Amino acid sequence: MTGVVLPDEVGVVNVGLPLFADAVRAQGRPAVQVDWRVPAGGDPVALAALRRLSGPRNEQVDEANAEVLRRLDSGVPVLSAVRPAAEVVHGLTGRSLRHAGPALELVDACDPLRRSMRAAVVAEGWADDVDAADALLASGEVALGPANESGGVVPMAAVVGPTTPVWVVTLADAGITAWAPIGQGSGDVAWFGRDTPEAVARLVLLREAVAPVLAEALAAHDEPVDVLSLAAQAVAMGDDVHVRTQAATNLLFKLLLPALVGSVHPRRVEAARFLSANHLLFLTLAMAAARTLTEWAGQVEGSSVVTTMARNGTTFGVRLSGGAEWFRSPAPMVGRALYHPGRGPDDAAPDIGDSAVLELVGLGGAAAAGSPAVGQLVGGQAAAAELTRELDRVCVGRSTRFTLPMADGRGTPVGVDVRRVVEHGITPKVTTGILHNSDGSGQIGAGVAEAPLGCFRAALLDLDTRLSRRNTP
Repeated sequence: MTGVVLPDEVGVVNVGLPLFADAVRAQGRPAVQVDWRVPAGGDPVALAALRRLSGPRNEQVDEANAEVLRRLDSGVPVLSAVRPAAEVVHGLTGRSLRHAGPALELVDACDPLRRSMRAAVVAEGWADDVDAADALLASGEVALGPANESGGVVPMAAVVGPTTPVWVVTLADAGITAWAPIGQGSGDVAWFGRDTPEAVARLVLLREAVAPVLAEALAAHDEPVDVLSLAAQAVAMGDDVHVRTQAATNLLFKLLLPALVGSVHPRRVEAARFLSANHLLFLTLAMAAARTLTEWAGQVEGSSVVTTMARNGTTFGVRLSGGAEWFRSPAPMVGRALYHPGRGPDDAAPDIGDSAVLELVGLGGAAAAGSPAVGQLVGGQAAAAELTRELDRVCVGRSTRFTLPMADGRGTPVGVDVRRVVEHGITPKVTTGILHNSDGSGQIGAGVAEAPLGCFRAALLDLDTRLSRRNTP
């Protein structure tokens, strides 16, 4: 037996505590640190569910996930109309409002959402001022409900009433229609939690001038508006189509320009001024398009892919494909924040809005790696790229529609898999604005909200239970 010959040079792959890798490097030798952690944080209940869902039932779940991914990646949502919400939203009759996130009682509504409700009540003509609107809301005479349970989505603290103008987007092959309100723009606006006379006036302007002009332009436009084709072009131009939608908005205007300049509406100049200043106009249109895809994907049974991710400023909720139940956690605060001068974390309301639907279809944080604007928000392009990489670790596939020139043309991650989220402890990150928590001053900054892990864990356990029942003889 020959003696053991030790190598002259040693490199180390370290799994676990980084301290050991640091010690090797300090001695001048190469070391690779593997970012490893105990799956599911060592939670025995979650680990047991993961063993079943990624073991005996893995093939069944993966088959369902493949179909979900196909639907998210291949559907072609088309902008079909601009109409009053009452004509589109099921059950939006009488005195009724729709808000973001899971359902909640008025007493649990955060300050920005309640202010937006007041502005909507006044704009609908149900009250003369916001004090009377607040009393009407408190009386229980105004029914509240989540947009997601009425086939739609709303951004931040926006509230939809019967006369609110909405984008109508159709996914013809699946027979699905979704809606979202026309974006209110920036400044003194209700979706930022403002209930001033100016915020109410903006809602009226949208209803009486902007919506008729847009509806007229769409009727005159002779080709379908492929919403996500515009979004894909915009991603290649630096949009994430969540925080930054300038390119997508400009592409939409270019498409509709011949019809817009032919408008005969008496308030067309007012409408044009508003539209030209609203760089976020495409946001809610993209949300409605994404909602058609998640609705279609949500019809697939037995999948571990998240098809709803929404927050109302009080709770954060998710739903899985094939399931109608909400799984909730407290709404998180927004981190990595850039605040307006004189504002800080003590002024911030929790995360709010349905716009996280964009992260589920390959936009928003999924496209952050290609957006310099997101890089400026989160501390540099490397940090923006990390948002996309983290989401990639917990998704079932990559988009063939949204590709990132700055990442060698790689598709953005699509299809958040609850199994991977719980296993790795990595939840989706949502780029979003920050609203003031109490004084009605509106947006005070922007940052990144990290989805809470608890609701994903609950969804995982529910999927495990549902599939166990289905597979029991």
